[in-house]
Amino acid sequence: MKSWSPYILLAIVAFALDQWIKYLVETTLAFQEKIDLVPFLALFRTFNTGIAFSMFESFGDTGLVVIAVLVVAFVLYLATRTPPGHVLARIGFALIVGGALGNLVDRATYGHVIDYILFHTQTWSFAIFNLADACISVGAVLIVFDELIGWRREVKPQGPDA
Repeated sequence: MKSWSPYILLAIVAFALDQWIKYLVETTLAFQEKIDLVPFLALFRTFNTGIAFSMFESFGDTGLVVIAVLVVAFVLYLATRTPPGHVLARIGFALIVGGALGNLVDRATYGHVIDYILFHTQTWSFAIFNLADACISVGAVLIVFDELIGWRREVKPQGPDA
């Protein structure tokens, strides 16, 4: 269990930071009113009743909560099967779990996820997301990167028959 301590702490920090920021967003930002921070980044409080890009909103609150619980359980299963030397993958799994739990709490509590980060230009706008979504995305990239590093490090057979 000791080898998992830093990763558990990372998941808790990601979850707590996500929930704290969402609390600040809910208590200080007007609903669907854009506040530009820099020319391409704004705060924009809104709700997402689905998963990424509002997909699967027809599943309803209970269905999406069940899906989220199953995803978290599967990610935890994969994480426990990850060797100790795969630090990037373990960090990735911790970020995914922390982010997924943050969005799961929103969905179970409010029936939607609180989103507030908007990347945009004058002619284009990216989907609105939150810190939990960013943790999930960065975590997934770290896992893929760790797999690519592992693939490159694999011992290749040497000799004339290889």
